[in-house]
Amino acid sequence: MIRSRHPVFASRRRAILSALAALPVLFAFPALAQTVATDPLPSWRDTASKKAIVTFVERVTTQGSPDLVPQAERIATFDNDGTLWAEQPIYFQLAFALDRVKALAPLHPEWKDQEPFASLLKGDLNGALAGGEAAIFDIVTVTHSGMTTDEFETIVSDWITTAKHPVTKRLYSEMVYQPMLEVLAYLRANGFKTFIVSGGGIDFMRVFANRVYGIPPEQTIGSSGKLGFELRDDKPILMKLPALNFNDDTTGKPVSIQLHIGRRPIAAFGNSDGDLQMLEWARGGGGVRFALLVHHTDSEREWAYDRSSHIGRLDKALDVAQAKGWTVVDMKADWKTIFPFGNK
Repeated sequence: MIRSRHPVFASRRRAILSALAALPVLFAFPALAQTVATDPLPSWRDTASKKAIVTFVERVTTQGSPDLVPQAERIATFDNDGTLWAEQPIYFQLAFALDRVKALAPLHPEWKDQEPFASLLKGDLNGALAGGEAAIFDIVTVTHSGMTTDEFETIVSDWITTAKHPVTKRLYSEMVYQPMLEVLAYLRANGFKTFIVSGGGIDFMRVFANRVYGIPPEQTIGSSGKLGFELRDDKPILMKLPALNFNDDTTGKPVSIQLHIGRRPIAAFGNSDGDLQMLEWARGGGGVRFALLVHHTDSEREWAYDRSSHIGRLDKALDVAQAKGWTVVDMKADWKTIFPFGNK
């Protein structure tokens, strides 16, 4: 049984994502491959949410349909944290940063008397984050910069293949939502190009997004830190610098979609207020459009949280979705299973 969220996040979501920014194929699921021909969304119950997805796809892809959308314009964007994989009890990228502090501690004996590192090394996450944005920036600076992009990729790759979730004891890469993997596969089978548009770090997500979601690096968009070009022993490198380049959250998401994709999506998927503007941008174009929010309502199989959560807060976006008739997934009612490893 998975219980409620970690109490540590008194910090604002945007502050955390901004700090972290300074910073090929789906999982092999034989059952999915076998059932896709008869039911493209086998982990979904036959509720209004599933019907809305299927109806939308059929309308925009069926030859002869008055709502047919040319394949080049079939763009779908997905938030990552809380939409494609879990985000409790803390954002997984923050868990990575905390693990990196512990790994680097032997090289920094001064940290035992220096905050926020002293508290982190004592296991006091609340104490470490009591310093607010400045503390988070210090953590991110030492864990996400001062190295080449290739070195960072190797570090993240090693971590994502070994690090385990503190509650389920599963690899973080297994904490993905089986129903959303099916949506990705279903859309691609119908000529859609799928993109991640997340507040998480772009360099962090690009390490695993292709393997985990089937989304290649060039279709993975996120917050970014500044980079610097150098020649090291006559070899060109890119250094990760301790400065924010772009915060891909809230109003930043439509901007990054235009900068990276150059087309307005006809479908957008999110789970929090940080995704509201992306969904509004997708719905704001002409023709048939689709917007979906994942509402975390299952405290037994995952977590239940929305308006008062410091992680993945879903408040204003929920009101807008209900007022405008967007699809709101009730995780408890709509999903037969949540994770690839089962319901529990």
